[in-house]
Amino acid sequence: MSSTSQDQTKQHLAALAMGAIGVVFGDIGTSPLYALKEIFLSGLTINRLHVFGALSLVFWTLTLVVTTKYAIFIMRADNKGEGGIMALMALALQGSKENPERMRFIVTVGLLGTVLFYGDSIITPAISVLSAAEGLQIIAPSLAHYVMPVTITVLGGLFVMQAKGSGKMGKLFSPIMCIWFCLLAVLGVINIIHEPGVLLAINPYYAIHLLIELGWRGFLIMGAVVLVITGAEALYADMGHFGLKPIRYAWFGFVFPALLLNYFGQGALLIGHPDAIENPFYLLAPTWALYPLLILSTLATVIASQAVISGAFSMTRQAIQLGYCPRMNILHTSGDEMGQVYVPAINWLLMASVFVLVLSFQSSTALASAYGLAVTGTMMSTTLLAFIVIQALWQWNKYTSVTFLSVFLTIDLTFLSSNSLKIPTGGWLPLFVATVLFLVLTTWIKGRKLLSEYMDARRMLFEDLEEKINGKLVTVPGTAIYLTRSLHGVPQVLLHNLEHNHVLHKQIIVMTIVTTNEPYVDEAHLVKIRSFGENRNFYRVKLYYGFKQNADVRRALELCIQEGLDINPKNASFFIGSEQLSFRNKSPMPKWRRTLFRFLFHNSTSAIEFFKIPVDRVVELGIRIEL
Repeated sequence: MSSTSQDQTKQHLAALAMGAIGVVFGDIGTSPLYALKEIFLSGLTINRLHVFGALSLVFWTLTLVVTTKYAIFIMRADNKGEGGIMALMALALQGSKENPERMRFIVTVGLLGTVLFYGDSIITPAISVLSAAEGLQIIAPSLAHYVMPVTITVLGGLFVMQAKGSGKMGKLFSPIMCIWFCLLAVLGVINIIHEPGVLLAINPYYAIHLLIELGWRGFLIMGAVVLVITGAEALYADMGHFGLKPIRYAWFGFVFPALLLNYFGQGALLIGHPDAIENPFYLLAPTWALYPLLILSTLATVIASQAVISGAFSMTRQAIQLGYCPRMNILHTSGDEMGQVYVPAINWLLMASVFVLVLSFQSSTALASAYGLAVTGTMMSTTLLAFIVIQALWQWNKYTSVTFLSVFLTIDLTFLSSNSLKIPTGGWLPLFVATVLFLVLTTWIKGRKLLSEYMDARRMLFEDLEEKINGKLVTVPGTAIYLTRSLHGVPQVLLHNLEHNHVLHKQIIVMTIVTTNEPYVDEAHLVKIRSFGENRNFYRVKLYYGFKQNADVRRALELCIQEGLDINPKNASFFIGSEQLSFRNKSPMPKWRRTLFRFLFHNSTSAIEFFKIPVDRVVELGIRIEL
């Protein structure tokens, strides 16, 4: 490789690493606003030994969980470059196709991690922006009554702006977050200079000594320590946007050192000034810098919140594509970036939930009691799925894979059990949100399975249909395209049309959209066409899309024409079944799920809009389905 090419490669990596700083590390980068304060408020007295112990716990938590587990191990499990729990679940399913029980386990674990992520998506914007706004209390105690209005205003503006897309805002993210992390490091160094001995806290002895001294109360401390790693999942989830190397470079070379310096600086401050526990982050700075710090902190928390909200949109789209969630209206907010989407229903639900949280809990300290369960639950799901990938796809030897599972599952269980003590004081909230969402998703999955079985039981082969109608129906010119979920046989909407209208189009195409366990399918492999019948006028067209792609029937028809299928889109008619759902008394679906599935089924976004079907060429036929 020439020196010019090497320089260009380095510049590209540097640009991606800087982009990652602006998007990936927003959540974990704003943890210094509240994490160390909450650790001491969990029951620690402020003295040198306890400060060293707390900092040692922070250091080794960041090192073991974020650096070792995610940056070194988990991020190797990419699904064609894509990361995140949905991509990891799809990867695990690829290696378990011959084991139905394992596949059910994988889906269950993946869904649990997904619904817990939504719990995190509600709490992160609330605690982040509220903790930044609380700086007003430090700057001027008389301004304390403005904390709630400022928080609500900032959060309201953030959610309202989602419809415009994050692309324009994203251009500002990287410079702001780079300044933020530089400021974290500088504030930390200034205070470490006054108490350099605090750096000895990297010795794990202090963490172990603290936990032994505290005994069972150590669980309370660990429940607060987990706050330093909120956002760790983003390293893996955003890998598809930036790549493995840029995220690793940004973490090891910039973000990780900046976070450590700030935490250790806060520890140094507390050793000399125990009363600074009121807000050790803001009190790191000199008085003249407090207002600029407040503004920068608010911007950083908005960026952190934006990353989580965008992640919720992206995960919703993936869940819809994989068939785990009802169709919703999805808007693309960028003509250049395929991953920038806006889901109105999710946006307004998140906004309402965040407002309720802020108004109910009133402070970041109160909200911290609700934080942790969702994060650790998602991390545990990731560990279990990664273990399956390690065994099934990477084929590590048994000893190595079990060691991986034992070490990281022990860490996850420790954090999860410590955070379970928060359930009565707020930890119930993410559990409640996750439970409701899990019931919704599992009901949808079970209903779709019953629907598929219903269709399969009534399907007819093309050869049988041709023999049955041979010469008995009037043939009319044009092309009829029938959309169906089933991959085999004649769809019900086609049989329904023939039964009532008694006409057969000259060319019939049965089209099925298939979502694969891969993030993207290139156009060369998107369309598969098979012909049936003596005159070859029956066609089965399968469209294969990745779980991060949106189906586009108009574009698919162009590809079909390129493959040799004779279609005039202007003369083609799309037949879609308008299905009316009911349940038998002895339906295998439990009664309590029936009403929920019927509601989800009849309120999901129309296939016409979702799959970009030309609306002026659509014919809807009513079909009654009894499950």
